Amino acid sequence: MRRGTFAKGAASAAVVALALTACSSGAEETGEGEASTDPITWMTMLHTPTTPEPGGVIESALEEHTGEQFEVQWVPDASKEEKINAALASGSLADIVSLTQVDSSTTRQAMSSGMFWDVEDYLADYPNLSQIDPQTLESARIDGHLYGVPFQKVLARYGVVIRQDWLDNLGLETPHTIEELTEVAKAFTTDDPDGNGKDDTTGFIDREESFKVGFRSLAGYFGAGQLFQVTDDGQVVPSFTTDEYKDAMEWYREVYEAGAVNQEFVTVQKQNQQDAIAQGKGGIVVTGLFEAKNYMALAESADPETPMAWALVNDITAGDVERRILTDTNGGMGGWLAFPKSEVENEADLKRMLAFVDKLIDEEAFALMTNGVEGTHYELDADGVVSILDQTAWEQEVQPYASSRPSEKVITYKSSTPYVDEGNEKMKENEDYAVINPAQSLTSESYDQQWSTIEQKVNDAYNKYITGQIEMADFDAVIDEVRGQGLDDIIAEYSAAYAEVNG
Repeated sequence: MRRGTFAKGAASAAVVALALTACSSGAEETGEGEASTDPITWMTMLHTPTTPEPGGVIESALEEHTGEQFEVQWVPDASKEEKINAALASGSLADIVSLTQVDSSTTRQAMSSGMFWDVEDYLADYPNLSQIDPQTLESARIDGHLYGVPFQKVLARYGVVIRQDWLDNLGLETPHTIEELTEVAKAFTTDDPDGNGKDDTTGFIDREESFKVGFRSLAGYFGAGQLFQVTDDGQVVPSFTTDEYKDAMEWYREVYEAGAVNQEFVTVQKQNQQDAIAQGKGGIVVTGLFEAKNYMALAESADPETPMAWALVNDITAGDVERRILTDTNGGMGGWLAFPKSEVENEADLKRMLAFVDKLIDEEAFALMTNGVEGTHYELDADGVVSILDQTAWEQEVQPYASSRPSEKVITYKSSTPYVDEGNEKMKENEDYAVINPAQSLTSESYDQQWSTIEQKVNDAYNKYITGQIEMADFDAVIDEVRGQGLDDIIAEYSAAYAEVNG
C-alpha cells in the first residue's frame, strides 16, 4: 500500500480520459494478500478556513478509538474539482478518497473504469456498514456497482414551513392537504394575517430556483418523481414530462394567479427570499425543516419582540396520492469513501480500510468529529443538550472533521434552540416516505452532454407558464422541442441501463 500524494494543477479532459482508459484495462483485484501496517492516508474535503495540525487532539483521539494511525490530506472545498480531477488523472491518490461531487461525470467515469474497489459484497461483515439504508445504497450505486462506502445523509429534509402566529390570528388549522394549504395561502394574502391593516402579505414566498427547489418538492406531493421516474412500461423519464408534474403546475399557477405566491419570484435570490420571510411579507415556505430556527434568528435580530412562530409540516398530501416526500440529498448520499486499487492493493488492505471507516461510524467517533472532546470542547447538560465551551478551539480543531463523518445520522443531539428538535424529529419521520431518483445510479452519455441545456429550457418554460406568459400547450411544445435535442436519447439510454441493472 503506497502513500498517496496530491497532484499539482488541473488535468485536461484528454489526460483524465487517458488515465481512466488505462485504469479500466489495467486494474485487477489481487486477492486476499497481507494487510499493510503503514498509516492510512485519507484525501478528504476541507470546508473551513483553518486546517487542523497533523497529530492534533481529534486525530489522536480517533486513532486511539480506531486502533489505526492515519494521515489526512485536506483538499480545500473551493478547489476540490480541480484537485480531485488532477489526482484521478495522475493516479496520485490516497488509501481512502472522499469523492463528494455526486454528479461529476469525471468522478463517475473513474469509479466505473475499474480504478476503485467494488465494496458491495463486504459491507455485511461490519456492524455499522451493514446497516446503511437500502435507498442510500441504491442511490450510491453506479450501474449496479458500489464503488465506495456512501456518505450517509438524512434522506429527505424538506417540508412546508408555515407562520403559526398567522394561522392563530386567522383562526385557521395547520394544513395537511394541498386543498387546505391552498386555503391558507389565499387567506394569508387577503385576510391581513399580521393585523396591521395593510395589504402587504402573501402566502408562498418562492425564489428563482422554484423549478429546482420549492416547486420540485411540491410536485412530489402530486406523485411526480425526484427528477426522473419509472413509468409502468419501464421507461425512465424526466418528471417534468409526466401528468402528475403538470397537475402540480396547473395548481401552482392558480395559486399564483390568486396572488398567493410572491409575483416576482422568478427574480428573487435566496437572500432576498430570507429577508422577505424575516420581514413578514409571506407566511409559507417550502424548504428544509431545519430552516425555521434560521428564520427566527433573522426576525429576532431585527425585532427581539417579534410575534413570529412557525408550524413545521411534513405530511402534506394531494388527492388520493399516498404520503411521500422527494429526497433533497441525492437519496441520502453525499458522495463516496472510495478505495483506489493502486493504493489498496489486496482484499486484506480493503478490509482494513472498511474496518477503519466502520469504526468512524461508532457513536464515540461521531461525537469526536461533531463536538470534540467532552470537557475540552463541549459539555452535555442533564437533558443531553450540547454546549460548546471554547468556540475558537472547536472551530479550529473539530469543525473541519464534521464534513468527513461517514454518516450524519449516528446521533441526533438535543438542542436549546427552538424548532431544532422538532425539525430533526420530522426529518427522521420523512425517511419512511422518501422518494429517490431512479436515474441517479445509472449512466447516460447524452445526459452528461445535454441535460444542463435541456433543463434550462424547461426551467424557462416553467417560469413562463406559472406567471401566465404561456399556456400548457406551449410548455408541451418546449418538451417536444428538447426531445429532439437529446431528451429522447437520455430517456432511451437511462431506460436501457435501468432494464439491465434490474433484470
